[in-house]
Amino acid sequence: MTTLKNLLLAFTVMGASAAVQANDNFAGLTLGQTSDKVKKSHALNDNLNSPNADGVIGKDTTWGVRAGQQNSQGRYYATYDNVSGSHNGIKLRQENLLGSYDLFYPVGSDTKLFGGATAGLTKLTQESSGFSRDSNIGYALGGQVGVLQQVSKNTSVELGYRYLRSNASTEMVQRSGSKQGSLDLTSSAQTYLAANFAF
Repeated sequence: MTTLKNLLLAFTVMGASAAVQANDNFAGLTLGQTSDKVKKSHALNDNLNSPNADGVIGKDTTWGVRAGQQNSQGRYYATYDNVSGSHNGIKLRQENLLGSYDLFYPVGSDTKLFGGATAGLTKLTQESSGFSRDSNIGYALGGQVGVLQQVSKNTSVELGYRYLRSNASTEMVQRSGSKQGSLDLTSSAQTYLAANFAF
């Protein structure tokens, strides 16, 4: 909980410093696909016959919301997104709370390329049938690139790609009480579309 409070404080400070330079506030919605890399413990491989944990969240639909501030040079924003998937009897949910900064590179009057860095928290929850629900919060560090297209004075759309490294982990314990092993989220890759509305 202390880590979460510190992160929220960092977002607040970042937002306050951005307000000095920013011209526009904006909010947006994102929709995309996420694929995760998950490391399994030796015990989990032995007890569950080496399930394909990378396939649990593999190109699964991801939705998110974001809000921030921007000017002609770049933008600061916070994002919450959510994805879940299941495979081989394992069901996982991933939630991200992220703070990002992008720099813009204009390639036309209404088109910009962007690239930037992201840091925040990832919550990994194991929700498999027959197992006790378990969750853990870890860090998330990475970056994103994409193209931003202005479609009206206050509306833009973008196509982006984000890559994150994480250390969130979760345990698989049968409801009978027997621990079968653990899953460690190492990275996630997301391709997404976003609509942004300035105000």
